[in-house]
Amino acid sequence: MMDQNFLHLNPSTAWSRRQRGFGLVELMISITIGLVIVAALVALFLGTSRNNRQMATANSVIENGRFAIQLLENDIVHAGFWGTHVPQFDNQTFEDVPLDVPASLPDPCLAYTAPNWNAAYVNSAIGIPAQAYDAASVCGSVVTDMLANTDMLVIRHAATCAPGDVGCETEPAGTAGKLYIQSTRCNSEATPYVFGLHGTATFDLTQRDCTTPAEKRSFVSNIYYVRDYAVTAGDGIPTLVRSEFDLVGGVLAHQAPVPLIEGIDAIRFEFGIDNVSPTGAAVDYTTAINWVDPVLKTRATNRGDGIPDGNFIRCTTATPCTAAQLMNATAIRIYVLARSREPTTGYTDTKTYTLGSTTVPAFNDGFKRHVYSTTVRLPNISGRRERP
Repeated sequence: MMDQNFLHLNPSTAWSRRQRGFGLVELMISITIGLVIVAALVALFLGTSRNNRQMATANSVIENGRFAIQLLENDIVHAGFWGTHVPQFDNQTFEDVPLDVPASLPDPCLAYTAPNWNAAYVNSAIGIPAQAYDAASVCGSVVTDMLANTDMLVIRHAATCAPGDVGCETEPAGTAGKLYIQSTRCNSEATPYVFGLHGTATFDLTQRDCTTPAEKRSFVSNIYYVRDYAVTAGDGIPTLVRSEFDLVGGVLAHQAPVPLIEGIDAIRFEFGIDNVSPTGAAVDYTTAINWVDPVLKTRATNRGDGIPDGNFIRCTTATPCTAAQLMNATAIRIYVLARSREPTTGYTDTKTYTLGSTTVPAFNDGFKRHVYSTTVRLPNISGRRERP
């Protein structure tokens, strides 16, 4: 039989065998496994961060480009809207020789004074609601710090709401000193429209009943271009900006541009010109409208049909657009070159970008870019020329 004193004589031996710690080899293995796990977690974190940055970069390019296209399109579709007024040359119900054919392009940045904004100038501004240039020289006092190798666009129309309407001016009569246009709907009134300052011009035209005062709407003129900074000159962020025609400090003129969308490297605009009639003959406003069938009046031999003819054209300093071309513009093609907000490490942009008839050379920097384009129909012009 085992001696009972044996256990009592060696208690430390049993406990010491149970309480033995890690040896050096085991400790080194544990540290190695831990380092491998930490390295894997760091790699996973870096990979996830890199993917998130790349996704944010791609999203910024998409966001900037699509927003710029949408913003420009939303204004362009209103070009040539003058309430109920339709210029004679664009009105296919007007049977005589039109008297309001624009003789020249209006100065897009001319500040308002009654002598400068005479009947001929107003006639051109109404008849040519969209203009474009590839340099800021035409509007040097307004279009400042314009980025090279890009375009500026001028869009004119009447406000889409009348004073007193929801979202429009709160003063029902209008704001003193601002420009308004009022057009008649009464057949017995000889004056087609009144264009002038509230408080100076007499807005006495009426609705179809020849009694109710016609709506008057404020004059809208917007200039879009890309300048070489966003907020602070020299910050290096190309930004789409807009200058609005407004009354500030008693001066009615285009105001200082306001930044809209950062990360826009270039914009281009090309015009679709409707200068051929449905019969194939050239548009001619020096004669009265001539119908192929005077009874049905479905096709005119000397008026447009609202569809652009031939290639779209870009207005440049070397080849400027003429009044005859832009008064017949029925569509505008927009090109936007958008870039990411931040450069991508290890990436160099060596690509060239085609914007319509022109090509933008490689930037050779770390920003990612993408071209967006769309064609915008000018419904207020093309719609008047369409026949059933």
